[in-house]
This record gives sequence, structure tokens and C-alpha cells, in this order.
Amino acid sequence: MNTLTAEAIATARLDLLPLRAAHAEEMAAVLSDLGLHAFIGGTPDPPQALRARYERLAAGSPEPGVSWLNWVIRLRDEGCLAGTVQATVGPSPQGAVAEVAWVVGAPWQGRGIATEAARGLVEWLGRQPVREVRAHVHPEHHASVAVAAAAGLAPSRVWQDGELRWLRHVGSETDGARTNSGYQNGS
Repeated sequence: MNTLTAEAIATARLDLLPLRAAHAEEMAAVLSDLGLHAFIGGTPDPPQALRARYERLAAGSPEPGVSWLNWVIRLRDEGCLAGTVQATVGPSPQGAVAEVAWVVGAPWQGRGIATEAARGLVEWLGRQPVREVRAHVHPEHHASVAVAAAAGLAPSRVWQDGELRWLRHVGSETDGARTNSGYQNGS
């Protein structure tokens, strides 16, 4: 599998911009709320640590055939960053699989930003040589459960580290069907 490169993605209100180290200063403020770490663990990174992390992410995966794709979420009308979305794309026996995640800063939550960004990301992945999109969501993180469902993912029966795997089959082979492990998502 060839690696993919993050491209700018536009949605109705958002610009998903490929992550750069220069985003670290603004993103450190966006991600500074301790509540954001309730389900993902850890503590907020200071700008210098976030810059170093973003440099590593932007350099790409050292593993051949694996793509690290990261975007910042920019609110077009407000001109500010509000969060991130990411996809790690790698090979599997059934074709390329994308593991996705999202985070939106506390001041911007409850406005549909994560849903719109996740939908934009999943739609973009559907135009790439990707066959399945996965997200691992803690069952008590109700906002992320709602985002996963709104992005067309459906819960599977697979658990990993206390999180439930959500799936969506994408790409031309599925003709738009959104299925997983025998379940049909009605959206």
C-alpha cells in the first residue's frame, strides 16, 4: 500500500488543514482544558512539547505502508482553530483500514463541530484507497458516541482497552453501504 498525504478538506463551516508544527501555540490553548483528558488520559501539553509532537506527526510514520494523517479544525468564519481530527491508515488483509479520532476544545463543544469534522474526514477517506474506517470510543463518552454515529460508523462487538470499536465500510466496493459485522446502519 502506498502512503497517503493529508490534504485540506472543506466542509460547510470548517477547514480541516494538514497539521503543522506552527499550529502548536494556538492548539496548546485549544487543548488546555483538563476535562478533555478525562477519557484519553494524560495532561495538556505546553506549546513546546506540542510543537515537538506535531513535528514527529508531520514527519510521518516510520512504519512502511502506514500513513499518519492529522488535521487541525479551523472555524472558517471565526478564523480560529478549535480541535483536531486524525487518521492512521495501514494495511490489513481486507484492504486499507483507517483508525480515526477527533478532539474539539471545550469552548467549541456542543456546536456540531466534531460531527462536521468527523463526517468530512470519513467522506475524504472514502475517496481514498481505504476499505474500512474505525474509531475506538469509550461507551460513557456520550458526545463521541454521537459523533461516531453521525459520521456513519456503527458499533461492533469488539472491545479494546475499555473502548468499543465503531466501524464503517467505505470505498467503491461498498457502493455507499454502511455496514459492520452484520449490522446495517440506517443513516
